[in-house]
Amino acid sequence: MRIVLGGVAVLALAIGGAGALRAQTGAGAVDARAFGAREDVRQVSISPDGKRLAMVRAAAGAGTALYVADLTGDATPRPILTSSGRPDQLTGCSWSTATRLVCNISTLMTTNGMRLGYSRVLTLNADGSDMKPLSGETRDRIDGFGQFGGGIIDFLADDAAGGDAKGGSVLMTRDYGAQMTTGSITASTASGLGVERVDTTTLRRQQVERPSGRASEYITDGHGTVRIMGITAASDSGMLRGRTTYMYRKAGDRSWQPLSVVSDDGGVSHGFDPYAVDRDANVAYGFDDHGGRQALYRVALDGSLKRELVLDRPDVDVDSLIRIGRQQRVVGASFATDRRERVIFDPALKALAASLGRALPKQPIVSIVDASADEQKLVLFAGSDVDPGSFYLFDRTAKKLSPILSVRPPLGGRTLASVKPISFKAADGTMIPAYLTLPAGSSGKGLPAIVLPHGGPGDRDEWGFDWLPQFFAARGYAVLQPNFRGSTGYGAAWFQKNGFQSWRTAIGDVNDAGRYLVSQGIAAPDKLAIVGWSYGGYAALQSAVLDPALFKAIVAIAPVTDLETLRGEHRNFTNFELVDGFIGHGAHIRDGSPAQNVDRIAAPVLLFHGDLDQNVGIGESRLMASKLRGAGKPVTFVEYKGLTHQLDDSDVRTDMLGKSDAFLRTALHIDG
Repeated sequence: MRIVLGGVAVLALAIGGAGALRAQTGAGAVDARAFGAREDVRQVSISPDGKRLAMVRAAAGAGTALYVADLTGDATPRPILTSSGRPDQLTGCSWSTATRLVCNISTLMTTNGMRLGYSRVLTLNADGSDMKPLSGETRDRIDGFGQFGGGIIDFLADDAAGGDAKGGSVLMTRDYGAQMTTGSITASTASGLGVERVDTTTLRRQQVERPSGRASEYITDGHGTVRIMGITAASDSGMLRGRTTYMYRKAGDRSWQPLSVVSDDGGVSHGFDPYAVDRDANVAYGFDDHGGRQALYRVALDGSLKRELVLDRPDVDVDSLIRIGRQQRVVGASFATDRRERVIFDPALKALAASLGRALPKQPIVSIVDASADEQKLVLFAGSDVDPGSFYLFDRTAKKLSPILSVRPPLGGRTLASVKPISFKAADGTMIPAYLTLPAGSSGKGLPAIVLPHGGPGDRDEWGFDWLPQFFAARGYAVLQPNFRGSTGYGAAWFQKNGFQSWRTAIGDVNDAGRYLVSQGIAAPDKLAIVGWSYGGYAALQSAVLDPALFKAIVAIAPVTDLETLRGEHRNFTNFELVDGFIGHGAHIRDGSPAQNVDRIAAPVLLFHGDLDQNVGIGESRLMASKLRGAGKPVTFVEYKGLTHQLDDSDVRTDMLGKSDAFLRTALHIDG
């Protein structure tokens, strides 16, 4: 489905006596435009020879564009490819050679009455010429629809094997479908996920791994050899069972050996989950449980399966690998306590990270995002809580650090609000970690305040820049983001049964965040609101079911509103049984659904939702609005046409921020 609209496409429904939202003017409109603008730079990639940069940048509205800068010339970024964002989206680009790029495209289509996401990979020259589809054929003579166009799992530009004198080959997955041509002796019944070696210039293809009907993942050693395969358990009807068996190959051996089994238990995984292979050490890096929290392990791939604990924490999960270069070698790992911390294993990079930290003291969030083939030129990102961040180019030979582009130019020169890690006591005495953002220059007392629970529920907030709380802080609100029980990152016990089945605990923590703001004198009791997106929107609505008198206004963006409806949205998909188990069955389905308990909601409600949302269907907000209207409750519902869950459109986000601020100022009786 393609919907092309000019300007801000909005259908606003004022329901149940809430009245129309007043237009935002003056400083409010300026702030909404500045913070609503999407990141200008979304990705930066450097060519293998270090002479060119490719940048995926925001374009007008929901659009994205690919720019290329020649570092040997005037280095002016020039656009070579654009996408509208409605619904086609350019999601990322990387270099296959010094002059050729591969890019990922996502879109939405309606197939057999179902709205489905599709992806494709294309390749083109650095000047935009010779653009070709890199994904294998997905329609001709294929039984069914090719929803996913595969993904690149290894770049082989530095590998002359296979007759590619100029390099530029990649290994990429391909979802094969059985060919059903009647009477053809060449028809194939093979189906499933396989791997091909593809020349990104000539499109010459060579099958590397035969398609397997249950294969869901392949991991290479970074040098062109597939070493690990994931096989997902499914029923005869194709329903996923929440269990993946991983197989591996010894070096130089084509036969598969058992590695591990990973099972999902309501959102908590068990078993060694491999993420990368180190060819030289002949080990796989991955994550597994250690004392109730996730830790980093490496497992020998020599037949012994010797297991070594690499990094663990007693307080939080170790959740990310740090990788570098075209071979994506593992050089460290990271975890989030109050702030994200990184442990670098590579001595040279550890020293480099320390020196970069000293060079960028006001931007302590520093990460390596890409590197030239010889790793002498690095693309870095650096930012902080009060700095949205910038990309830099670092020349290790010349020891020169050069800025590339700022992520959010409209916020340049603004004084942003600092983010302070805190903890507060829940009703049962448990200390809940959270992040407090106070308006810059404020006393921090007697303010209008917002509790902002995160989405997920399988997620958590981290220290750093976040455009949504920063907007509200710029408008004079104190903002508290609780990592309530049901959040990830703190181990299985903290996650509990997840934020739906354990909703009373999760929402209780969210409400206790509001009580903390009042008890500390930060919030004026009559000027306390709650705002949330996705699960956060659910939490915002359900908070009023648990304690109707606490929050005086509710803003819910793309919220879950009815657990049975959420279950039904996945009924025709292969993950239905997993979603069904995650949501569970029992009294909590009705008790934990705000749309079924609107009689307890006293505060006015503002809802936002995109009509192409695949994460949470727009029917959830429509149901909530209808239920509130039927109960005579004040509600305003704003539908955004042609947008998905993230409302990834600068004009629409500006509109949403302006309407939210206006609504809150009216509901909380804030002057100005």
